Amino acid sequence: ASAEEFNVGQRDYLVSVTAGGTGAGILGIVERKYDIAMASRAITAEEKQRFGDKFQEFKIGMDGISVAVSDEIYQDGVKDLNREQVKQIYTGEITNWKEVGGPDKDIYVISREYGSGTRDDFNEAVMEDIKAETPGVDTVAYSGAEVKTAISGSDRAIGYVGFNYLGGGVQGIAFDGIVPSYENIKLDIYELKRDLYFYTFGDPSPGARAFIDFVMGPEGQRIAAEEGFIPN
Repeated sequence: ASAEEFNVGQRDYLVSVTAGGTGAGILGIVERKYDIAMASRAITAEEKQRFGDKFQEFKIGMDGISVAVSDEIYQDGVKDLNREQVKQIYTGEITNWKEVGGPDKDIYVISREYGSGTRDDFNEAVMEDIKAETPGVDTVAYSGAEVKTAISGSDRAIGYVGFNYLGGGVQGIAFDGIVPSYENIKLDIYELKRDLYFYTFGDPSPGARAFIDFVMGPEGQRIAAEEGFIPN
């Protein structure tokens, strides 16, 4: 949304956006395929050691990670799960919705791919280890949009997405009794939240600098809020 408005508002630069996960974006700026990496986590010590410490960081907003289920599961009463229940679903210890107060249906479990910032944040917060294995997972998705499509296309699914993906057959549920909402994330009440970043490798190119300034400025922050993110 920001790229579209930026491209219309000036003629010097053209911004195109490609999905693929935080890790792919970071590797892409190191290899000079991209000018900017979008990241839903901070650069790791391992990445700095591997690629060198030339990264420049720009915090552009905040997001919440929502534990999300199919409409049918939500309507059948699964509207709140605690950390241990979610963890046991992803480890494969809980395999049927009736074990957590839902219908007698097998749980269809969706995760993000290795290298995803959302996966890393989820693993760290819920599984208590950023490198945790999740043997209960049935499907690995390569973007938040893929997770949403998989959940909305099923009557028994669970996954995790940025909370701006909720709706359209995907219901965000409370985590440890707190619902994912703009207010709860902004007020630091909802636990599953993270900062969102742009990264460049070395000084930004003139076009990248112009777009970063746009996204961090009033118009970009307005767009962030309209799209369901929490502005700086």
